[in-house]
Amino acid sequence: MVTRGLFRGTAPALVTPFTTDGELDLAAFRGLIDWQIEGGVEGLVVLGTTGENATVWPEERRRIVETAIEHTAGRVPVIIGTGNNSTSESIVFSKEAASAGADGLLVVGPYYNKPTQAGFRAHVAAIADATDCPIIVYNVPGRTSFNCKAETMLQIAEEVPSVVGVKEASGDLAQISDILAHRPERLAVYSGDDEMTLPLIALGADGVISVLANALPDVFDELVQAALAGEFETARRLHFRLLPAMRACFLETNPITIKTVLGAMGRMESTMRLPLVPMSEENRQKVLNIFAEYTAVKV
Repeated sequence: MVTRGLFRGTAPALVTPFTTDGELDLAAFRGLIDWQIEGGVEGLVVLGTTGENATVWPEERRRIVETAIEHTAGRVPVIIGTGNNSTSESIVFSKEAASAGADGLLVVGPYYNKPTQAGFRAHVAAIADATDCPIIVYNVPGRTSFNCKAETMLQIAEEVPSVVGVKEASGDLAQISDILAHRPERLAVYSGDDEMTLPLIALGADGVISVLANALPDVFDELVQAALAGEFETARRLHFRLLPAMRACFLETNPITIKTVLGAMGRMESTMRLPLVPMSEENRQKVLNIFAEYTAVKV
């Protein structure tokens, strides 16, 4: 079997815990890391979309990165989200993460700027030139208003050796199929959408960077490992079992739902930073009723 990317399986896109007064809760963060690894996940993604990276200050970012790497202590790869809409700032964050000992970087498509395809290629290449740390490109047009086309992703993979994976959250099965069909051997393809995980693994994808795994690491990874092993009857059963929870995670803007669930589980406070606000009470009850089917939550 070809070894691709930085992990094969499940990597939760970790939330960033905050106290009730909005400060970093690193004790809860360490507890979350331990719980995920005990649940069997194969990697950790820190400071992605689910980690509210857009509202984390640079000094806080350094503390989060150092805590994640030190506390994980090599048990699984740690991948740090370092991309944003400023190439120069992304380079600074990437160098800091690499110096701290990150196993890889997650580089999202620039948001708001809406670069051309050529601009995005240059953005990734500039970050890669600044550090030797492996890179996973993150394509999430619903957040960025920029879509990295299949031909662009394939060109980046050929031209930038340190790009070892792509987190694909476009929801475009044709586009992702084209990447899977023509990728170089080293390029891992990870689902960026929990509900697309099983279909993409069936097409040859290597795993998922998951929101739902924050709350259900063991059972979600069981689904992923069954699919990777070709045990599709088991994987389908687990997919349909988890489907209500997968969809509930996006009843309101991510990470509002998953933080609400983790708060109800007693794993951390459900605090988010503005402009994110707590769930409406109606949606909160819907979500907790759904998750009560899987785990202990305070409804």
